[in-house]
Amino acid sequence: MDRGTHGERLDAAQLGAELGERATLVQFSSAFCQPCRATRRTLHEVAGMVDGVAHIEVDAEAHLDLVRQLDITKTPTVLVLDAGGEVVRRASGQPRTVDVVAALGHAI
Repeated sequence: MDRGTHGERLDAAQLGAELGERATLVQFSSAFCQPCRATRRTLHEVAGMVDGVAHIEVDAEAHLDLVRQLDITKTPTVLVLDAGGEVVRRASGQPRTVDVVAALGHAI
């Protein structure tokens, strides 16, 4: 996973869900995206293993302003937020569980 690029900070109002106490995995998906389904399972599993971590899935097509603001160009794109909502890592494509866990290490 790459580092966060803009030092962007996101909050519950922008994402439509509460952030995790320690970190948040934000997944941008689209309706017909096959890798998005596998990514959803991976992120849900990791969030369930680590206390204080939330997984939020955002429909990219329904949140075009946010997609443009964050320069999301494909789905799935995963952002890892720290406890304050700052983007500390991002990746496009289907992530491996080990990479998600490592990225959380930078956020927590």
